[in-house]
Formats: sequence, C-alpha cells, structure tokens
Amino acid sequence: MLSLLRQSLAILIPLSLSSTIYLYYYPYILRCAFVPRVASKDTSFRFTLQHLTDSPTSYGGIEAPFRLLALGDPQLEGVSSLLNPEHGYLPSLNTLQSDVLEASTTGEGLDVLGKHILDLTIVDIPRLLHYFRKRLDLIGNDYYLAHIYRTLHRTLKPTHVTVLGDLLGSQWISDKEFEGRAWRFWNRVFKHGARVDDEITGGIHLGQLGQDDSWETRVINVAGNHDIGYAGDITPERMDRFERAFGRANWETRFTLPSENTTFISDQHLEELPELRIIVLNDLNLDTPALDPNIQAATYQFINDAIGVSRPVEDKSSATILLTHVPMHKREGVCVDGPYFTFHDEEYGGGLKEQNHLSYNAAKGIMEGIYGMSGNRNAPGQGFGRNGIILTGHDHEGCDVYHHLPDNEDIEARKWKAEQWWNSTAKEDKTIPGIREVTVRSMMGDFGGNAGLLSAWFEPEAGVWRFEYSTCALGTQHIWWGVHILDIVTVIATVVVASHSIRIRRVPEPPKEQFKLRKRANTLDAWLQTANVDKGRRPARAVTFSSMDNAGPVFGARRRKPI
Repeated sequence: MLSLLRQSLAILIPLSLSSTIYLYYYPYILRCAFVPRVASKDTSFRFTLQHLTDSPTSYGGIEAPFRLLALGDPQLEGVSSLLNPEHGYLPSLNTLQSDVLEASTTGEGLDVLGKHILDLTIVDIPRLLHYFRKRLDLIGNDYYLAHIYRTLHRTLKPTHVTVLGDLLGSQWISDKEFEGRAWRFWNRVFKHGARVDDEITGGIHLGQLGQDDSWETRVINVAGNHDIGYAGDITPERMDRFERAFGRANWETRFTLPSENTTFISDQHLEELPELRIIVLNDLNLDTPALDPNIQAATYQFINDAIGVSRPVEDKSSATILLTHVPMHKREGVCVDGPYFTFHDEEYGGGLKEQNHLSYNAAKGIMEGIYGMSGNRNAPGQGFGRNGIILTGHDHEGCDVYHHLPDNEDIEARKWKAEQWWNSTAKEDKTIPGIREVTVRSMMGDFGGNAGLLSAWFEPEAGVWRFEYSTCALGTQHIWWGVHILDIVTVIATVVVASHSIRIRRVPEPPKEQFKLRKRANTLDAWLQTANVDKGRRPARAVTFSSMDNAGPVFGARRRKPI
C-alpha cells in the first residue's frame, strides 16, 4: 500500500503544483490584461507583468489611468428555502411522542409511529443531507467568487471596481436573510472591499484619477432585480435595505486627469481638464407600470439632473461611463436574451414583473438624454452627442453591441439599431451617432467565472477619450473545487509516506557481531532438535543464552547414561 502511495506521489505532486499555480496565477497564464494606450496584446501582457515588481508606469507611458474591473451578477444564494429553523432539522420527530400517546389503541399507535419513521426516512433525512450539501456548496461558491476578485485585484491592479447588479439571489428574502447574505458579500466574497461612502454618493463628487488610492478597494454596486425587484416589485423597504448595505442606487462621480503644471486647481481650470464621468443608474423602474410611483419619479429626476449638469455636447474632452443593470433594447437574435416583458396580475398591483431589456423608448431616452445623441445635424454638436460607453449586467451570457442611429432624411422616422460589436460596420461610419454597450457576462461558475476589464485614457492629439474592453475567465467552479481537493489529497499522502519513512529510520539495527551469534545459536539448536527426533529420543533442551555479550552460546543438553 505504501509502495503504491509512494508511486502515486510521483504523479500527484507535479499535477497539484501545476494546477495550483494556474489557479492562483491564471491572469498571467491566460495573458489577461487591461488594454493600455498602446493597444497590443504583448504590451498589455508586459504591462501586467510589471505589477509583479511594482514597477511604476506613468500616464505618459502605456498605462491607462482608468482601469475598471467589472463583475456581473454574483447572485449569492441561501438555504432559507430548504429548511425552516423554527421546525428543527428533523420536523417529523417534533410531534412523535404526542401523536403516539394520543393514539387510542396499540395498533393505531404503531401506525402513527410507522408514519413518523417513514417521514423521517424519505423526507427529513434526505432534506437534511441536501441542506448540509447546499451549505457546503454555498461556502465553496463564496470563496470561488472571492478568489476571482482577489486574484484579479492582486495581479491586474484595477483603479476601480464595480458589480453590475444581482449581488444577491432574490428580492423576496426576509430582512434577516438579506443581512446574512450582505455579510457574506462583504466578509467573504469582497473581503477588504468597501462600500462607497454616502458623502461621495450624496452629491456630485469631483476627484482626480490616481490621486485617491481608496478607490481601488471601493466597490461600486449597481442595484439588480434580484436585489430590489423589477418596477412592479420595488418598495421603499427594499430600496432602503439595499442602499444601507451596498450604497445608493442613483449617483454620479467625476474624475479629471491630474494637472502636471499646477498645484492649485481653480474651478475654471477644473472645467478645462479632460473629464471622465461615472453615472450609476437604477434603470429597473424606468419602464411602467411601477409599484411605487415616487421611487420611479426619483429616478426620472436623477436622470434629468444628470443631463442638466453635463458638460456641453460639443465638449469632446468629457466622456460618460454608465453603469446600470438592465441592458438597452435590442431586436431578437442580437444577444442571447431577446425582448421580454411580463406583468403582475391586477390583484398584485399590475406592475412590471420581469423584463430582459429596457423598452425601446426607455433605452432611447438614455442614449438621447444622457448622451445627447439626437442625430439632428442642426442640434448642438450636430447631433453626435457625448462620448462614452455603457456597461450592463442581467444577461448572464453577456453581449457586446454597438447602438447607432442610421441616417435617414426623415429624422422622426429614424430608429435606433443594435449590432454585435465585432461584426458592426456602423461603428466605422463617422457620419452617424452611436455608442458601445457591453453586457458583462456573469462571474458565476456556470458562466466560467468571467470578469470584464475596461480601460480608458485620453488622447490629447484627438482631444477625446478612448475605451477598450477585454475579458478574463477563470473557468467553472469545479476547477476551484478540484484543485483544492487535489491539494488536500496530495498533502495527506505526502504526510503519510513521510511519517512512515521517519519511523523506519528511527528503529535501531542490531550490531553485526550480535546478529552473527544469534544466527549461529539458532542453527545449532535446530540441528540438535532434528537429530534427537530422528533417533526416537526426547528432544534436547533448547539452547539458551546466559548473556548476549558472551563470546559463544552455552549448551544445556543432558548427558546420556552408558549402556
């Protein structure tokens, strides 16, 4: 057995070592990187490797000053639906004694006992086993998601992090269950991450890229339908508990490039610097009907305020990154999820129950309102609107599209269209307005543990911001489980073999001279025994030693009488 185990280690140790290296350094192995200003896969990878030695790279080099780690739909599940703690682990035993005592006859009591035993065997015990298996699965899933966040954060050094909604698995859970999952979010999955302070989200926050390192650990959370519900589900209570745990649902912040020539920046000078604007939007209640009109009105007001304080559309030194949950409208077939709407029955308010995309009008309002893309040549900026990009979640498969407004003599008849980014020819047409939308694929194990990497930098020559997006996927959660199980097995096997080898070395070997004496005595004793038996006499007494240190054995055989 030990020999087989020792031979197995020759395979287990290299396999365990290589798989562990992959698990903890997969961004390097897969050549994941934020696309730098010099858009080359090799330079991206070289830039990532520079972080191993903490080699500084200035904005004048190849490093993008804004690097956003975008994670979609972790959906932390729970076990509240599997077991009711108030009923205990084995509910069938709770009333066993009372039910048996209430039986009027012995036969009836046996029937009651048999029923409880049957419920215990086929219902309670399987449910209990499933409950503990589910708990183990949830713990493993939490650490799997945490591994993705920590590894990418350690190796790729993002400047900002966002989770694009569906932080939790259901909007219908109790407050106690919500708090438990929120604790897991901050203490397991995004440990060392921080909620964005209300002082920042309470107004328009102004800052400079690279000046505040705390943004590297802040997590920009977007409200998802599994967090607060769709428009027909959103209540003030659900909004309050989400914002209390994860931050405001509607807010914006702005970053400018650092000024190299001034130590004091006036408000007038600040407006002249290139600006990157981040808008976090709860778009779940843009469509109607909504359960709470006041919450919907607050979202509409936020959008109007954001439009009102925007830089002029002619100012191309400003760009907007919109972070929201529900993707923009697209026709069937562009992405995995097509347009889909359902509504609650009238008895439950008749509000919006579920949707895959925003309605056409809601999406149009975002692109023509927040981004100012009207397509009207007589409008400010000739209708091209503001530069930027949209990041969404919700569709777990992910999607990457280009929204554009085709040219048409009849402006009112023009309709927004969406094409897959890599196949779009419209993005090369500089005569029509358009914007890229990336629906970030889910980071859940069933979708490969994906992460989005958004880079942004300002090109002084062109006077505009540039955006590049790439992805990095660890693989399914089975990889995480498999590697750790393999490591545990390898460690146990190594300890067993090593401990056995040490125990063998500690056993003292007898001196050579002593071994020779013992062998010689045993041989002579065996010869005497055989000789006496062959002659029909009683065997001689066994050879004994008076001391192991004697030069030879002492014989105690009886002398025979003469005939």
